[in-house]
Amino acid sequence: MPTVFPRLFSLMPRRHPSAFLLAAQLLSLVLYPSMDNTQGGRLLFGAVALVVIPLTVLVVNRSRSVTKIAWALAVPAIALTVMGVLTGHARLFRWSASLEALLYFYAAGSLIHYMLRDLLVTADELFAAGAAFTLLAWGFAYAYFACQAWVPGSFTGLEPERARSWVELLSMSFSNLSATGSGDVIAVGPVARVLVMLEQFAGVGYIAAVVSRLIGLTLASHAR
Repeated sequence: MPTVFPRLFSLMPRRHPSAFLLAAQLLSLVLYPSMDNTQGGRLLFGAVALVVIPLTVLVVNRSRSVTKIAWALAVPAIALTVMGVLTGHARLFRWSASLEALLYFYAAGSLIHYMLRDLLVTADELFAAGAAFTLLAWGFAYAYFACQAWVPGSFTGLEPERARSWVELLSMSFSNLSATGSGDVIAVGPVARVLVMLEQFAGVGYIAAVVSRLIGLTLASHAR
């Protein structure tokens, strides 16, 4: 019996990589508030995510060229984040956040391609629908973070004199992507407003093109 759980955990990333990624994303979401103001905490969870995502891309695509692109984005992002924490140079976080945004968008695109490439809906593809949504939310949150770093004053809210925290930007991203409201963070700069509009468009398109297709295929398979 004691060997059952280790075996289950070892099989989960291989049989259900999307479920493994979704669990990692949700776990970091729960733990972020306690570490939002500590560079070490952000570095730890950021590094874990940047390793998990390329591994997931590898499993769902099984293409060396696709995975190489993911690692090409992840490795310098980790290096820049580590250097930023050790040296205290805030400018390095601008570049690392930009690379992380590209990585999350690339991983989300890989999962969407994985879900749309066949007509049989598996359990892992259903997990992939949730995982891709979180990847898009994280990607836009990093885009907001980079935008705020490159163009200070792009966002405002409570205590308008300070920059928005990572959790605030992530909450804003989830609100815009799910079309459930704008929250207490407001985009005031032109670049920030464009990013918000792009995320709202992506959220509507994701529900219409991806989620509705999975639901339709699932209902059709049950009917057959």
